[in-house]
Amino acid sequence: MKKLTALLRGSMLLPVIFFSSCIKDHCTQTYSYFKPEYKTTDEVRANVKSNPPEDIQQPGKIYIRGNYIFLNELDKGIHIIDNSNPSAPRNVAFINIPGNMDLAVRGNTLYADAYTDLVALDISDPLRVKPTKFISGVFPFRQYYGMFYPDTCRVIVDWVKRDTVVSMDCGDGGFFGVKFDKHNVLMSSDLIFAAAYTNSGNLSLSTPASVSSPFGVGGSMARFAILNDYLYSVTTNDLNVFGISAPPDPEFSNMINVGMNIETIYPFRNKLFIGSSNGMFIYDATNGKNPSAEGQFAHTRSCDPVIADGKYAYVTLRSGNQCMGFTNQLEILDISDLKNPSLIGTYPLTNPRGLSKDGNLLFICDGSDGLKIFDATDVNHLQLINTIPGMETFDVIAWNHIALVVANGGIYQYDYSDPNNIRLMSKIEVKQ
Repeated sequence: MKKLTALLRGSMLLPVIFFSSCIKDHCTQTYSYFKPEYKTTDEVRANVKSNPPEDIQQPGKIYIRGNYIFLNELDKGIHIIDNSNPSAPRNVAFINIPGNMDLAVRGNTLYADAYTDLVALDISDPLRVKPTKFISGVFPFRQYYGMFYPDTCRVIVDWVKRDTVVSMDCGDGGFFGVKFDKHNVLMSSDLIFAAAYTNSGNLSLSTPASVSSPFGVGGSMARFAILNDYLYSVTTNDLNVFGISAPPDPEFSNMINVGMNIETIYPFRNKLFIGSSNGMFIYDATNGKNPSAEGQFAHTRSCDPVIADGKYAYVTLRSGNQCMGFTNQLEILDISDLKNPSLIGTYPLTNPRGLSKDGNLLFICDGSDGLKIFDATDVNHLQLINTIPGMETFDVIAWNHIALVVANGGIYQYDYSDPNNIRLMSKIEVKQ
């Protein structure tokens, strides 16, 4: 396994905790670290199936298909939730997929990443999910927790926290031969010191769909999207194209360089709206295997989920360590001329993330300010009609008069049949 060359940075790195005491020239240091646990690739793939349900701890991307919710557990797998009764959803199974962060559904096939690999799964019976195909190495730059590259023979399936005390000479500046640079970043080791991961991925995306649609419905933070007979996946710089005319048997078709700092992808009609920390790109997917650049809109550096309807694109910009920006607002773009999108409105917000639109209602997850619902009948004058406070929100899917919200405390479902009187239907707790 290749050694760490950099540690988790920004919000993904917790401080290393030291408690020191000196007696003359002798010191002790107490610290915590996370050590990886491994399995072979064959062992991991044999367990990619429906297993007993597990507690939700680090929710990521989310997808709705029929009466089921498929919820990513960051880097661990996918929860299957029976939502046939939205007032009483049931966590019924868990698919173990180490390295999973994204997912999408077509018909009875679910597509998911597994670190560097793509896996297709038969979900015709959600309680008996089974893989139909693995494609190895299609995400070669996928890293464990965003900082070091995976072993080619073994897979990290968990991290075990260890606490220890080290005796050392005072002023030695290290322990176990481990040295830190001037930013307290670990320089060389097979350990992660006091590191933990957070909801850096948040949730998914898609276009509004009816119950009979062969495609699922996702949130606005997705890096996977399905359009016609193709699955599209964005990495930091590239757009990957997979042919899925035979859904259980995906085939890698193409890779297209898009730009820098790509974050999300949103399919609408025959277009792909790709969000980056520097702007929005529009690709024409009429030729599904080889989408072509059609237009773009640049903005200040910020995290950038995007959705679109027939005439407008809605982009939330937020500040944060990952994006290194300072802007927190909603931008509305006129996309009637796809080659030249134009800004028609800007609305200040607190720390906006995922968003969704149903008819004239626009739902925005505004971080610690909760969920905000706007009347978007007149895009030049959005009207805030309701706010649901008391939770830090990450992403939302508004569909069929139910808003599915992912927040720090759980997965919430709200009935918005009456937008002025939104009612909480259920909550699935997140176990901390």
